[in-house]
Amino acid sequence: MASYNYIPVPYNHSPIAIDEHRWLSLVQSALSETINEEDDKVKVQVCIFFVPKGLFFLKPEAFMPQLFAIGPYHHWVPHLYDMERYKLAAARKIQCDLNSLSLEELVCCLLKHEQRIRSYYHKYLDFTGETLAWMMVIDASFLLDFLRNFIVDVEAQKGKQKISQWETSRMKMAYNMVIRDIIMLENQMPFFLLRKILRRCRQFSSPKLAEEQLSQMLLGFVKEVSPFNIIPSITSIDVNQYDHLLQLLYFMIVPKVNEEELFDQPHEIDLTDVLNSEEEDGEKSVGSMWKMFNSVWNYASNVNKGATIETIKKVLIKGPIKILIKLPWNILTSFPGISIIKQPVESLLCRGSVKEKDDDDVVPDGKNSISKPPLVEEITIPSVTELTDAGVRFMPSNGDLTTIRFDMQQKPATIYLPKVSLDINTEVVLRNLVAYETSAEPGPMVFTRYTELMNGIIDTEEDVKILREKGIIVNRMKSDKEVADLWNGMSRSVRLSKVEFMDKFLEDVNSYYNSRWKVKSKRCISKYVFGSWQFLTLLAAVALLLLTCLQAFCNVYSCGKRWFYVKEE
Repeated sequence: MASYNYIPVPYNHSPIAIDEHRWLSLVQSALSETINEEDDKVKVQVCIFFVPKGLFFLKPEAFMPQLFAIGPYHHWVPHLYDMERYKLAAARKIQCDLNSLSLEELVCCLLKHEQRIRSYYHKYLDFTGETLAWMMVIDASFLLDFLRNFIVDVEAQKGKQKISQWETSRMKMAYNMVIRDIIMLENQMPFFLLRKILRRCRQFSSPKLAEEQLSQMLLGFVKEVSPFNIIPSITSIDVNQYDHLLQLLYFMIVPKVNEEELFDQPHEIDLTDVLNSEEEDGEKSVGSMWKMFNSVWNYASNVNKGATIETIKKVLIKGPIKILIKLPWNILTSFPGISIIKQPVESLLCRGSVKEKDDDDVVPDGKNSISKPPLVEEITIPSVTELTDAGVRFMPSNGDLTTIRFDMQQKPATIYLPKVSLDINTEVVLRNLVAYETSAEPGPMVFTRYTELMNGIIDTEEDVKILREKGIIVNRMKSDKEVADLWNGMSRSVRLSKVEFMDKFLEDVNSYYNSRWKVKSKRCISKYVFGSWQFLTLLAAVALLLLTCLQAFCNVYSCGKRWFYVKEE
């Protein structure tokens, strides 16, 4: 795993001294100035946040830039300010490309959009308008100069000389550290600033050409940084739809989808049908009555989220079975010798029924259950090794996170997971994607649930080895143990939300795993044999004592001759 030269600095939520007169001057100037017409048409939402403290303090070096500060949040950090000369060199390169326009004139252009720039940032920016504009011009120039290294279009490679300069200086500029700094949530740069600078470069005759090159830069960077395979058919990006790099990467990995369509996929089947089909492989045709019963059963299972079918099971199945079990037991325990053990045995066996009764008392509420966060049991999932021992196979899927599914119809049952490539930059990318989703996205936290899923199924390096051999994990790190530590270090987010297709996946996997006879027998042995070793030891000691007493009694009173017939030869 990557080692970082982290220099601790105070976290940016600490209180700062405010100059009241300066604050009053800023407020009055902000209220009195006229709003730019172009900015008035664009509705800007806050999209650059500070990382939530619950995530930040788990691993600060994954969220604090180590080499370059992009934007205002970390601009005055001492060890980052030392690298300002590299950013000034990039600004001079951009100045040479500007079409008869100096950096001072470019700063004046950005000053007209001061309020729009401030609107992107969640925290109040304690800078004057001119300072902020100069800062953005210099940082945006550095970012553009670095992104030119990722141009994927053949025609755009006319600036090959500049790219080769970056190639030769990768070690000097700490290439991977720059990538990690650029992708951090607190280090983002609004795209509209990059567009405005490129449009003023002399090599672009129209704004459309400038946006096309920016699209190629961003697409090349995303493909380089993304741990997942970006769809090959994507050849360009509409940069107007995204606000910054991390947001673009997020939506390349987690596209906006309709949760209901994923949840109501037609290929879903009942687990009981799958288990029955495994036992009846020889039967290729099913009678019409059985088909009708299956249709009615599946329909009843979907009504009120399964509450109807559970009621039928309790009345028609569980009730008669309990009567059939209790009736012989009551008759048997009425005998004098056996009635002594009635209470201990019933107290041992009734533990599960009490829990079941408590679960039955819960009234399902569809509307409230959607808004409530998932339970711990819904997040728990067996490890890769345990699932493999239970007969489950793992296969890579082609696509994004929405391709995660569990196919119980296949033999053996198969879990499909997207292919993920892990290298020195992956942990920073994953953690900042989780931080962005937690801070900025109001919808279901799909990516966070994915990291929790991988955290759940990977416990040891043996789990990583299985996924690596199946082609799901591409390991470019030192060992499988580092990969296991990476996923196990991904803690749960500061908030949980339900993700319908992911929750259905977890439910199906857990139900299938818990229904296997191999798993049931192992749990039974663990619970009633290994878990009751104290009781079994006591029982063995009592039995040994009784046998010793019986032997002593028989030695004195000759039990064999008195009570047992022994034929003398």
